[in-house]
Amino acid sequence: MANTFGHLFRVTTWGESHGGGVGVVVDGCPPRLALTEADIQPDLDRRRPGQSRIVTPRQEADCVEILSGTFEGRTLGTPICLWVRNQDARPEAYSEMATKFRPSHADYTYQAKFGIRAWPGGGRTSARETIGRVAAGAIAKKLLRERCGVEVLGYVTQVQRIVAAVDPEIVTAAAVESNIVRCPDAAVAAKMIRLIERTRKAGDTVGGIVGGVARGVPPGWGEPVFDRLEADLAKAMLSLPASKGFDIGSGFGGVTMTGREHNDAFRMRGGRVRTTTNRSGGIQGGISNGETIYFRVAFKPVATVMHEQATVDVQLHNTTLKGRGRHDPCVLPRAVPMVEAMTALVLADHALRHKAQCE
Repeated sequence: MANTFGHLFRVTTWGESHGGGVGVVVDGCPPRLALTEADIQPDLDRRRPGQSRIVTPRQEADCVEILSGTFEGRTLGTPICLWVRNQDARPEAYSEMATKFRPSHADYTYQAKFGIRAWPGGGRTSARETIGRVAAGAIAKKLLRERCGVEVLGYVTQVQRIVAAVDPEIVTAAAVESNIVRCPDAAVAAKMIRLIERTRKAGDTVGGIVGGVARGVPPGWGEPVFDRLEADLAKAMLSLPASKGFDIGSGFGGVTMTGREHNDAFRMRGGRVRTTTNRSGGIQGGISNGETIYFRVAFKPVATVMHEQATVDVQLHNTTLKGRGRHDPCVLPRAVPMVEAMTALVLADHALRHKAQCE
């Protein structure tokens, strides 16, 4: 079950970086939702390699095929299988990694766990695994948008020490997609792009923060105690490759405030309960309160750098390894659709759970 996520809206991803292809099985999607490849492809285009000068140059069209679960352009309520072929694999670039563990990659830990690993491209540990998540997330986003009125959006808010001030209440998809780094502040985005380009030329990498927002979520989604909505969001985000941190609402910044300063006061407005501030990030007691949900995900610098580093080989002898192949100097631009996808998968699952419990 380690490759399956969700309860009622369940996804199981499959495939390796340099295998025949990668994909996902989506089980639990309600019937009669209009769905074709055209609904899924735009998000895969935002995730695919080779889309700009600041991401990996690997050339993959990442064209999705729906193999099951639809008829005449609508979902059947049965499992939906989605497949994307691998076309531009170059396993020869990884031949040295067959016997040496890449620093800060999952090579050693997979070997320790399974006693075997698909070393070309990192196999299942590659970010290519996220194609299945993004494809499934596109379905979840469409379900949330059309049947629940919920909008899900991600954006880059920080690259290394360059920070953009982004208001989650008003950020738009058009602003996010207006530049190749996917930061809605154009002036700050230009600085981020220059930093990533300099870092790539130096053979190094940088990390940063992706913000996530969900608007229109009604009050009542989520479960008490172990399946809190923010807990499921945290698990979803920390399951993404290279993610290292998650906070929601005021996050770690809230520790500098007093309770009176931090509390979100309630008011009746427009015939519904609203809060005057939103330091809770739209979730209280693990359940949505009707306000905008917003959070941040920290991503480390990509582990593959074009410099020699100390490591060990499969015989556990000390050695060195220099990165080769095609890699992202910064994962953030392509992580945006991944964050959106995982947000949508969590929310779609909780929407169905709420409906099953309360209607």
